[in-house]
This record gives sequence, C-alpha cells and structure tokens, in this order.
Amino acid sequence: MNYTLHQLQVFLKITQTKSITKAAEELHLTQPAVSIQLKNLQEQFEIPLTEIIGRKLHVTDFGKELAVAAEKILNEVHAINFKTLAHKGLLSGRLKLSVVSTGKYVMPYFLSGFLKQHAGVELVMDVTNKSKVLECLENNETDFALVSILPEHLKVSNVELMQNKLYLVGRELEGDGSRHHGIELFEKLPLIYREPGSGTRLTMERFISSNKISVGKKIELTSNEAVKQALLAGIGYSIMPLIGIKNELNQKDLKIIPVDGLPLITSWNLIWLHNKSFSPVAEAYLNYIQQEKSSIIQKHFDWVDKYKD
Repeated sequence: MNYTLHQLQVFLKITQTKSITKAAEELHLTQPAVSIQLKNLQEQFEIPLTEIIGRKLHVTDFGKELAVAAEKILNEVHAINFKTLAHKGLLSGRLKLSVVSTGKYVMPYFLSGFLKQHAGVELVMDVTNKSKVLECLENNETDFALVSILPEHLKVSNVELMQNKLYLVGRELEGDGSRHHGIELFEKLPLIYREPGSGTRLTMERFISSNKISVGKKIELTSNEAVKQALLAGIGYSIMPLIGIKNELNQKDLKIIPVDGLPLITSWNLIWLHNKSFSPVAEAYLNYIQQEKSSIIQKHFDWVDKYKD
C-alpha cells in the first residue's frame, strides 16, 4: 500500500459530497485532478471504493469503511500538527463556527484579525440557514454560532456583535420620488421570501403578520444571493438585511424603499451552549471578540450609520 494523505483527503471529501464535482469545488481543485486522485487510490485496492449507477456516484460498503479510517487518520495528522505548534508556544487547534447565510457578510471581519494573530488555528466554518445552524449547535458540533434571532428552545450564552437592520429593497418604484409609503404598499408588490428555516424570513413573516398585511404574489427563493439577483432582475421586492446589499446600494442597482415600520432591527449575536467547555482556541477567540468588537465595527461597518432609521 502506498496511498498518500492527499488521496485520503480527496476520497473522504468525495464520500461526504457524493460527487466528484462538488468535492473538487470544496477542495478548490479541478475535477480531473480529483478524478485522478480517486483513480490512484482505487488502484491500490482490489475491492471497488465507488460505483456509478445511473450517472450517480455511490460509495460501496468497503469505500465507507475506508472513509471512516481515512477520517481518523487525517484527524490524527491534524492533532500532530497542533501539538507541534503547541510545543513552540503557539496557539493551535480548530475553531468551529456555524453561521446563518446572511452572516457571511459579517463573520469574516470578526475572524480575520484573530486568524492573522494565530497562524496555528484552523478555521472550520459552515454557512447555512438558521434551522441547521441551531441543530449543529444543539448537537455540540460547533464552538460558536452566529445568528440574528436568539433561539428560544436552547440555553445559550451570547455576545452581541452589532445591529442587523432590514429594509424593503428592490428596483426603484415607478413615480416613486423617494417618498415615504404606508404599509399598504406591501399588498401591491410581488414579495420575495427566503426559504422556511431562514431567520430573515421569520423576521419578515412576523412583521407582515403583526401588521395584518394581506400578501398578494409571493415568491420563495433559497438563498440571500438568489433573492438579491431576483431583485436586480426586477422580479419583485423583499425585506433584506442592509449588511448584504452594500455594493448594490452604492452602485444604485437597488434602492431602499421607505415604508412605515421599517427598518426592522435585530442583532447579530455570537452564541454558544451554556456551560460549554471551551478548547484553548475557542476561549482565546471569545476573549478576542470581547476586546476587539468595537474597533472591528468602527473599522469595517461605519458605513451602516449613513442609513438612518
């Protein structure tokens, strides 16, 4: 046997994604490069690791067993690397975060300085919707989660990072003249919603329900980027977090439409399970956030203040 750690890493990613294309995307490799690594690994075993049925890749039982072993081996390699750095007096280990999809516009700025200070820290960040973020947190699969709505069913501790303002956004209304509108405007517009489980959708639905708004045409899309592209195409309007549309507002491709009761204001919170036992890396990161959050906000998010309530 002469397989390499790189081959095991590629194979493990293939088993996780069930796709050579998706594995290549997540590993930042070309599709042919991933196929070659799989072929080279397969040549060392007489039993098939994968099979193609109806153009779909399936992992064999033997392949699944090898994937479990590969993950253990790779985890041990990571542990050796971390211990080497620790003996040098450097902070090392994995920092695991689960972030709601719109949080991708926020979280990197609260990470970059910490990662630059500690080269031995490996970041693992999953970006998904609110329901999956909370599921990951509840299963103790992550150190911290970033959410804009605090969970009611979990006992968590939190650090509030910054405000999250949501406005009605879209292409300019005909004959609008930048005038202020009453909430009855919502009944005249095609509204675009995020998918169920999204924190943005929950905030939007609470506003519409509390104001007894009768929604006409309703469109549902499964990501913040998909909603934004639909708005740019003039398909409809949506209540969106300001943080995700900075460039579109600056370029005047989208416009905030003033409406009674808006903006809706929530807060970005870094949360963790109450009484969680932190790793040295997680504890160091929490200390960093508590000390540096004000300067991070001032440096990267001062533009938010020009959009007054």
